[in-house]
Amino acid sequence: MIRALYTMLWYFLLPVPWVTMWFRGRKAPDYRMRWSERHMYHGAPNTLPACVWVHAVSVGETLAAVPMIEELLRRYPTMPILVTTTTPTGSDRVKDIFGDRVHHVYFPWDIPRAWQRFFLAYNPKLIIMVETELWPNLMAKAVKEQVPVWLFNGRISERSYQGYRRLNWLTGPAIRAYEGLMVQTEEEAERYIKLGVQKDRVHVTGSVKFDLRLTACIKQEAAQVREMFGRNRWVWVAASTHEGEEEIVLAAHQQVLAVVPNALLVLVPRHPERVDSVAELSAKMGLPCVRRSLNEQPQEETAVYLGDTMGELLMLYGAAELAFVGGSFAPIGGHNLLEPAAWEHPVLSGPQLFNFERIGELLGEAGALTIVQNADELAQAVVALLQDDERREQEGRAAADVVAAHGGALQKTLTLLERVWPA
Repeated sequence: MIRALYTMLWYFLLPVPWVTMWFRGRKAPDYRMRWSERHMYHGAPNTLPACVWVHAVSVGETLAAVPMIEELLRRYPTMPILVTTTTPTGSDRVKDIFGDRVHHVYFPWDIPRAWQRFFLAYNPKLIIMVETELWPNLMAKAVKEQVPVWLFNGRISERSYQGYRRLNWLTGPAIRAYEGLMVQTEEEAERYIKLGVQKDRVHVTGSVKFDLRLTACIKQEAAQVREMFGRNRWVWVAASTHEGEEEIVLAAHQQVLAVVPNALLVLVPRHPERVDSVAELSAKMGLPCVRRSLNEQPQEETAVYLGDTMGELLMLYGAAELAFVGGSFAPIGGHNLLEPAAWEHPVLSGPQLFNFERIGELLGEAGALTIVQNADELAQAVVALLQDDERREQEGRAAADVVAAHGGALQKTLTLLERVWPA
């Protein structure tokens, strides 16, 4: 009965996501494409005779899943792998990384008829959801079809836990439908158990983000970009910023330039469709900028280098001295702190880190993470690190040590999946 009401609400509110995507399409036209996939009107029955299905919402989840998917392709070459995403940017990353080695479509709306068509078309035999995904109608369909669902690199913040607990009448059955949950920390395991998941279904594997390895190719590209910036310039990155955060970062950079006149800010907004407005903001604040997507090279007067290309953030970290990671001034919960840490860079963040609690704690305990509250504190922290080589190198080494010390989640994940891999 509860799920029937939830489904009725979905149908009633269905115009909302359509209108939202239409408006997003003004800046990112891909949001207005492939709409048939949202309702699963495109796939004929038995498009795939069987598959393992991996769902990754957007870019971050896709990148987290890449090592696992690559290993699954290597170990099980005869089993088709279907990868779904929700956003066009996630879709682009899947296509760029895997090409035709995997099948890809958008994740449908959580409506029973869409799932009926989806299961008829792709016949999933194992479903792997990445990080934090909970869709009651999908989970009910998987249970009905006896398809095991596993959570990969799972995380659940205290805020999300409280929300799920308040909505337990709806979320409880969906959470308990997971056959296995591979979560990042003991704290997250406890939260899922308190929500009613059987203890033997919850496995603490750690975060696969710790398994990050810098390839020779990425290191070479980063060195080339660093040469383009100029070895006589100090470079810092502000990455994965959201609306409202660029004003803070650019205001901080104005203060940095007053002390370190040759400093260059590499600014990488989280959503590419916002780059034009960020460029306008930079110019309005008197900070001349150039854009990577236009192959523009920074000149002596350039204050901001906009990293507005997809899939290059990890490399751009390597071309800098330190990094601020966004989504942490806005109530987003932060983004991946480990990518700059892997480059032996000190890491700066705003106070909103509820999605990366344990990673933030580990970096903080190692003395490799500085939390700042506003533009003034961000500027002060950047200047202090740029002017103190010993401190910068010490914090950078500590950050890299944290990454190296907590690897192994991918291997634990693969060992668990071997138990349920479809024959």
